[in-house]
Amino acid sequence: MSAAHHETLPDRARIRRDYVLGLVLALILTCAAFAAVSWQLAAPHALAGLVFLLGLLQVLVHFRYFLHIDFRAASRDKLQLLVFSSIILVLMAGGTLVILADLRSRMM
Repeated sequence: MSAAHHETLPDRARIRRDYVLGLVLALILTCAAFAAVSWQLAAPHALAGLVFLLGLLQVLVHFRYFLHIDFRAASRDKLQLLVFSSIILVLMAGGTLVILADLRSRMM
């Protein structure tokens, strides 16, 4: 192996710091969502929106700190693949829900 394959000590420290920061942020967001629901900090609709927002933030934290996907040119391919896959999953899940809702309305 060449020297280019070995990580230097500052790189390892930076990587470890990023993982720890991602873990702390994910734990904070998870605890915030659980606390908001447990303590009923808002009306049910506002609470659902808050939990959705916290979940979205957690997805972004996971993308950045654990999957290493950001908006740099080197990561654009990964980001495009992830966006395409997400769109396909949303279309499949949404289509399934529409079909099930239609079937339910026809049976009632």
